[in-house]
Amino acid sequence: MPASHDEDRVARVLDGRIARRLAGYVRPHARLVSGALVLLLIEGLLQLVGPLLTREVIDVALPARDFAAVGRLTVLFVAALGAQFATDYGQMVLTSLLGQRAMHDLRRELFDHLQRLSIAFFDATPVGRLVTRVTSDVESLNELFTAGVIAGVGDLASLLAIGVLMFSIDWRLTLAAFTVVPGIYLVSHVFQSRVRNLYRDIRMRVARMNAFLQERLTGIRVVQLFGRERDEGAAFAALNDAHLDSQLKSVRVYALYFPAIELLTTIALAMLIVTAVSRVHAGMVTVGTVAAFLQLSRRFFQPLQDLSDKYNILQQAMASAERIFQLLDTRPTVADAGSRRLARPSGSGVTVAFEGVWFSYPERGSADPAADASPASAAPDDDTRWVLRDVSFRVRPGETLALIGHTGAGKTTVVNLLLRFYDPQRGRITIDGIDIRELPVAELRSLVGYVQQDIFLFADDVATNIRLSSPLSAEAVAAAATRVGADRIIAQLPGGYEHRLSERGASVSVGER
Repeated sequence: MPASHDEDRVARVLDGRIARRLAGYVRPHARLVSGALVLLLIEGLLQLVGPLLTREVIDVALPARDFAAVGRLTVLFVAALGAQFATDYGQMVLTSLLGQRAMHDLRRELFDHLQRLSIAFFDATPVGRLVTRVTSDVESLNELFTAGVIAGVGDLASLLAIGVLMFSIDWRLTLAAFTVVPGIYLVSHVFQSRVRNLYRDIRMRVARMNAFLQERLTGIRVVQLFGRERDEGAAFAALNDAHLDSQLKSVRVYALYFPAIELLTTIALAMLIVTAVSRVHAGMVTVGTVAAFLQLSRRFFQPLQDLSDKYNILQQAMASAERIFQLLDTRPTVADAGSRRLARPSGSGVTVAFEGVWFSYPERGSADPAADASPASAAPDDDTRWVLRDVSFRVRPGETLALIGHTGAGKTTVVNLLLRFYDPQRGRITIDGIDIRELPVAELRSLVGYVQQDIFLFADDVATNIRLSSPLSAEAVAAAATRVGADRIIAQLPGGYEHRLSERGASVSVGER
């Protein structure tokens, strides 16, 4: 695998251009965003209730032996916990709905876009890499919406609310608790830089495995025919081992990070207690205030720790979004910009003409798959590997043309150009005198009945495979099958025209396909 794969690229932590494009998928679901943010803010405020009630019980209710007040405060505490549970549940539901709906729209757009790209793009791009775009990369963005940005806003709100409350109660105790914040920042910074590189490496290796799997499983007959199972197994094992190694490295980094944060949090609580002892002894703070501070400190460091994880989700999502948008920005070079129509009676023939056509295929494995053809105005170059050189011929209605030549002479290329899978670098192809680039692609291809050498059948029923894009009735489908003698084969299948074929039609023989 070349090292120039676009999986190796890493986006900046927060790219404004990418963020604005991502916001476009969230905007239609603004109500879900608003609802989730409101619930997160409420949840952040509810986290303050427990420590405040604890202080009230220790400093007021217990010294006064007011057990009725203790009961009331306990009920309030339980109610606050219930409300916090409800808001947490509600915001998780809303953010999950937001992520799933936004990603549903993005997957649909990606698939529609892939179907419009030129054939040369797929010549140069492994299918497994494209599968990774539509699955793994999109799932990374789902994590961004469900557990990243919105939850991160909630964490920031909690930090602000808890910090303000702690300073308002006793700023000295607050400073004592916050002495470890620089250490937490340093540990988090080292963790983020390590994990960013590991995430990039994991994504790259997943894409490589997908590409390898797609190619070997598609060609499984060849693998088995030539006894390649052991060699291909060894090749996959190498890819799999590399992926495992990257995953284990990330596990080790996480295994070091969280205990380190827990240790710093414990140090902060110890320093808080040491500072509080002298102040309680001097009567400057109450025991209830210290108890409340211990709870608030725990709740302060939890979202601080979570923010580091949110940062990594953001980094991973930005890298995935960059690759997704790079794919969405790839334009088909065989542009469907034609607006002319053929003026011909229904069922009449057309005249097809090649006029001085020169064509060469794009270089296989090009680093830029979008560069799927040279400009149509390009002049012939002696260094170019031309498949067609100044080809001209005309076929009128009723005439039959046979293309004969050795393998690689360009017979299939002529059909590919006629169907506009590619455009020639020079010359033009016309139908009834109209350049095919001026015709809508759908109208052009509707004129051609194409019987492929390698028949491809979809995993669907027989009738659908006969019909495809044509709005044919069941009777018309049966009539078409009868005309070519396929009705006898279909009659032998369980379910007849409703019989569902397996992937690529593997459940029937080559002749039956």
